[in-house]
Amino acid sequence: MLAEIKAYILCRVNSGAEKKVSEEIAKYSFVSEVNKIYGEYDIIVSIRVDDLQQLDFVIDKIRMIPNITFTSTMIVGREYKYNGKKLDTRKLSFSSLCLEP
Repeated sequence: MLAEIKAYILCRVNSGAEKKVSEEIAKYSFVSEVNKIYGEYDIIVSIRVDDLQQLDFVIDKIRMIPNITFTSTMIVGREYKYNGKKLDTRKLSFSSLCLEP
């Protein structure tokens, strides 16, 4: 079985709605983190799901929240540090993912 999928969802929201939208997003169990940010986007959401079907479901749920005007999803390809700990990226290789016929 492959590892879970981690993704970041960047959200633009109507002016003044950042707190309300962030609190609404934080209610979902699939959400790891919600942060108000400054720049092109207003909120960044970190999620972890088991597969792309769940990711699609999560994105749809977040997009339906009132005052969200735009989202952009970034799927993490590889983590190098998590929860303050450097990860050993040598453990996973392409050959270890190949299945026997």
